[in-house]
Amino acid sequence: MSMTFGIVLTPRSGAEWATAVRDAEQQGYRTILLPDTLYTPSPFPTLAAAAAVTTTIRLRPNVLAVPLRTAAATVRETAALQLLSDGRFELGVGSGRPDASSEAERLGMPWSSAAERRAQVAATVAAVRAQVDPAPPVIVAANGPRMLAAAAEYADRILLAAGPQATEAELAEMVRIVRDNTDRTIAFSHQLVGIGDQLPYWTSARMGLTAEGLRAVGAAGVLDADPTTAIETLETRREKYGIDELIIPGELATPFAPVLARLRV
Repeated sequence: MSMTFGIVLTPRSGAEWATAVRDAEQQGYRTILLPDTLYTPSPFPTLAAAAAVTTTIRLRPNVLAVPLRTAAATVRETAALQLLSDGRFELGVGSGRPDASSEAERLGMPWSSAAERRAQVAATVAAVRAQVDPAPPVIVAANGPRMLAAAAEYADRILLAAGPQATEAELAEMVRIVRDNTDRTIAFSHQLVGIGDQLPYWTSARMGLTAEGLRAVGAAGVLDADPTTAIETLETRREKYGIDELIIPGELATPFAPVLARLRV
């Protein structure tokens, strides 16, 4: 098992998007990821555009907020992406961010209880697997113990959707919950929060966090700027916890490039 890397990108124009996704493919990223919010372009047509100008990189919403659409709509769009990408689509799904209820309201969709939304995720995954051929890999974003336990039953991979200040001990506990609830081997993903002193704009300006402060609390998502040290950390987590995919915010692509160059597969 080796490390793979995904990059979160959002387009600013059609031409810029085509260039960005082709560059990501050439740089060695395995997956393009796109948020699913009402403040970013809709993931399905945007990923379809990425499929048209690439040949090997995989395509994944990060993550599809299940309450924002019906299961039937997700089946239809997934089937289209599988067709247009020649099977390179990956279904990243989740129960919706806590602040996404207003987005559901704007779309005329109900915002149910946490338990009902967990059931929605399972039902959507089942519908896609039953009706899309080939069925895509399913990556479920999970944070709390109930969602982690539920995802353990059906996910191919789980994105450990921990907050930016989560420690390695907290990641380890999330992995333990999953493993305690399944006999299957499930791979794990984690998102980079910072590298060296570099943080994404949202994390620093909007959340008011600093790399120094995150290091002080032992934030697992902040890697050392030295590639050798960063790689040692990633390899240790891969071996101990099965975290074999790291997701890179596009803003951190440049400082992360030396690590990627040494680990690209």
